[in-house]
Amino acid sequence: MTNSILVAIDVTAKESWQLALPEAVKLARLNEAALHVLYVEPDTGSPLVAGFLPKDFAKTALAKANKELMTIANDQIPSDLGAKLHVRHGTVHREIIAAIKEVNADLVIMASLAPDRVREFLIGSQADRVVRRSPVSVLVVRG
Repeated sequence: MTNSILVAIDVTAKESWQLALPEAVKLARLNEAALHVLYVEPDTGSPLVAGFLPKDFAKTALAKANKELMTIANDQIPSDLGAKLHVRHGTVHREIIAAIKEVNADLVIMASLAPDRVREFLIGSQADRVVRRSPVSVLVVRG
């Protein structure tokens, strides 16, 4: 039985939530499970890069992401599900793994989009990283 579902989406990639949210809603209804929707604002990954950004960049980016996540949730998730929204900042797969534990999720749902070959070689797939590290089952919805 699934009691708590965490769906990880990318508010900047429409395909990610178009693929993952319908599955999450369907499974949350079927299992009468709590639904948590997570977006992780990626860390710049380098102090050198961060030095070129405005001082309040992270705060501004998180506020914008929160607004976008609320808009997506209002449009795509029925209000009676009472989905809880989460916006975090950091390394995407690490923040997803941390959120699994914090919300006591027993299922993670996320989309896997086909990246170009160079991007896949250099940084890999977030879905792949989560699948390999997750303490719970992960449903990967292919695009």
